[in-house]
Amino acid sequence: MALSAPISAILKPNWCAQQLCINGAVTLVLPCFGGFCAVSAAAKRPLLHLANLSLLPRRGERGLPRACEARNRTGRITVRCRTDASRRKSKLIKGATGDWEVVIGMEVHAQVSSQAKLFSGASTEFGGEANSHVSLVDAAMPGMLPVINAECVRQAVRTGLGLKALINLKSVFDRKNYFYPDLPQGYQISQYKSPIVGEGEVVVDLADGETVRIGIERLHLEQDAGKLLHEQNPDMSLVDLNRSGVALMEIVTKPDLRSAEEAKAFISKLRSVLRYLGTCDGDMEKGNLRADVNVSVRKSGAPFGTRCEIKNVNSIRFIGQAVEHEARRQIAVIEDGGKIEQETRLFDPVKGETRSMRTKEEAHDYRYFPDPDLLPLELAPSLITDLQKGLPELPDEKKARFMRDYSLSPYDADVLIAERETAEYFEEMVAAGSEPKAAANWLINEYFGRLNKDGLTVPGPLSAQANAAILRMVAENVISGKVAKDVLTIAWAEGGDPREIVERRGLKQVSDVGELEKIVDDIVTKNPDKVADAKANLKAIGWFVGQVMKASGGKANPQTVNELLRKRIDG
Repeated sequence: MALSAPISAILKPNWCAQQLCINGAVTLVLPCFGGFCAVSAAAKRPLLHLANLSLLPRRGERGLPRACEARNRTGRITVRCRTDASRRKSKLIKGATGDWEVVIGMEVHAQVSSQAKLFSGASTEFGGEANSHVSLVDAAMPGMLPVINAECVRQAVRTGLGLKALINLKSVFDRKNYFYPDLPQGYQISQYKSPIVGEGEVVVDLADGETVRIGIERLHLEQDAGKLLHEQNPDMSLVDLNRSGVALMEIVTKPDLRSAEEAKAFISKLRSVLRYLGTCDGDMEKGNLRADVNVSVRKSGAPFGTRCEIKNVNSIRFIGQAVEHEARRQIAVIEDGGKIEQETRLFDPVKGETRSMRTKEEAHDYRYFPDPDLLPLELAPSLITDLQKGLPELPDEKKARFMRDYSLSPYDADVLIAERETAEYFEEMVAAGSEPKAAANWLINEYFGRLNKDGLTVPGPLSAQANAAILRMVAENVISGKVAKDVLTIAWAEGGDPREIVERRGLKQVSDVGELEKIVDDIVTKNPDKVADAKANLKAIGWFVGQVMKASGGKANPQTVNELLRKRIDG
């Protein structure tokens, strides 16, 4: 289908062109709303709209593939592409018969931040009395029809845009049929073949400096189930339907993860992105973010092995432990001559091991079919554009800006941007007059440590302006770095303005040369052996600086002290 619109009108934001060969002609293919556009490299105008095009990595490739094929679903066109992305280094596990590679994919369930459920007006508030947030729709009463919550749809689109994913302008809700006591309908409304969000990616920076790209296969909307309570009655299990019908985004990754550390780093990054977007609060203790972790092992370069799914892991630490145990369990089974059965397993955090729960279902077991009570969901391109314009600055962009504008190291930037509130607190300190590097060091080395120790989160007891005032006094030589920590301790416990604390308690730095000379002379006179050491090795003068600081109660100006000591010892 020929297109006459200018490229800027149809291109999807945040994506770059790839040079491909389509039917023998060199062409640029760019993702746009509703699919891909094939664009003449010379004319820079759209030639063809490939509404059903999907990029398929070759089996065994990771992250951004070296080579891939793309076909539209009618089969009329074949596209081959190559990228310059290098393969990531493998994280191998040693076994009795050699090295093994673990392959991990995740299905992350993120509760949508919304006041009402996906298909009813019932509250999503956490912690209410059992069955107090249940509508007739949630309870599956006869004749009740679902009505889509528009805000949940917008939140899913925002998340897709934040994951740099394709937004499908048309998606379909399906019934996923299975029986469980906490599922009153006897089916779950989900999305199967036509999800609201298509392929995207998450870029993860690892602790060892490696950067990995984790492909997102899809994101779809679905209902949560209720909850079974087994411990409140000795004869029966009780059902709480407060969660029944709550909107979930299921975010499915490609099998691009290769270690427990990668899995933990990925879920941390995804959680950060969701919190920045405001589409999920990421509270794993409440079950608002949980992951089904698919694990398999193989010899390096071999086809994918049989996977086992570890259900409902709701802790980043537990995800890492579950992957480690399951990978080693599978290696032991195979090396002993056994065979891995595709199954669903649970992780026991007390024992640190997984155990079998049931054999793994396949899609046909659920007998999916389009929900007859819900029309296909069709989105206007203008809605996507408006939501894109309203997105906040996300972690990757913020990190790049912090490094560029504030000259921060990658490590410092990573720590500060991990949570949106932390990044905002840092910038408020800079706006209040703190030097950026000093503010970063103070927060990371002093303030955050105290917050963690007391189980608090930003902002904590001190405002950004109060912390900035402490650092400004250090920069102005009003107080020393040591006294700054004392001021923080006092303000933490008692509150108050840091400058008033310094004035009231007489903590100002002593820079009076006459007063400091007396202290220096007294210490030098009493320690002739140390003087000899300092004359032989100037580094030994640090001992005298420490003694002067101690004698002055930490209030002596270190620069003035150093000058006086050098003059006194050298003279």
